[in-house]
Amino acid sequence: MPQVLLTESISVELGAQEPWPNDVKLYQCFEVEQILLPDNASCLSVQAFLKMCNLPYTVQMRGNAEHMSPSGKVPFIKAGAFVVAELDPIISFVGNKGISLTEHLDSTKKSDMRAYMSLVNNVLGSAELYISWLDVQTYEDVTRPRYGSVYAWPLNRILTYQKWQQVTKRLKVLGWKHKKLEEVYREVDHCCIALSERLDKQKYFFGDNPTELDALVFGHLFTLLTTPLPDNRLATIVRSHPNLTRLCQNVEREFFDRTPTKMSPVASGPSSSDGVTSPPNGNNSSNGNGEDYDKLEDISQIPQ
Repeated sequence: MPQVLLTESISVELGAQEPWPNDVKLYQCFEVEQILLPDNASCLSVQAFLKMCNLPYTVQMRGNAEHMSPSGKVPFIKAGAFVVAELDPIISFVGNKGISLTEHLDSTKKSDMRAYMSLVNNVLGSAELYISWLDVQTYEDVTRPRYGSVYAWPLNRILTYQKWQQVTKRLKVLGWKHKKLEEVYREVDHCCIALSERLDKQKYFFGDNPTELDALVFGHLFTLLTTPLPDNRLATIVRSHPNLTRLCQNVEREFFDRTPTKMSPVASGPSSSDGVTSPPNGNNSSNGNGEDYDKLEDISQIPQ
């Protein structure tokens, strides 16, 4: 196993030395009918990072994107002959090409940034998994019908159960499995307080220029603000910090070429009459110029 990981690491580093291809593809689940809260946050974080780096890409939506990924997680990018999954490896892959969002930071600020990224991943990432898979109402109303929506019976039930087992084991290792729902909301609130205090009155976390921390926080917070859930307390917690919602609006305005979304209370329940909507476009892909992001408000049209 270590030898395999070393080989993959060397391959990625060699591939990273090549120029950024013009035909990079970013693979993720179907936005409208399938993607869940944690995956949506991850995909949006990577999209924001690539846009901040001004790197072109095309979104490819696949029902089995999770199973295509080398890490078993979405999103992943295909850049030439190389496939790289998840935000941190993609940041390293881009960095090896000489493209960085942190050139203006000294070593202390870079360490500070990594600490806050770890906080976001450990708290918001775990909370999103908990709400999606261990909260009974959210699991029954949202997760189970959406996760298996692209598969026929009985595969939809089998894969959903396998994923539930996988997430449960992960949350147990992280110490989140036996938390009460109120504890989860408190953890999210404490995380948002820490982020809000760090951001303060700045445009971005480290001044006027965004970093990967801004991309990561945007992905998670925008997802929490705009995803309809049976209980909208996650969105309420985020909205209680105006500077964090302004951060989301700043990123939305600057990098996704659209008017910032009004951060209004998140509606609960289905937002479409038939429950499941067709894939966003005929070839299940979109370009990286903002058109894919224009559909983000429709990501969580929860099937009945």
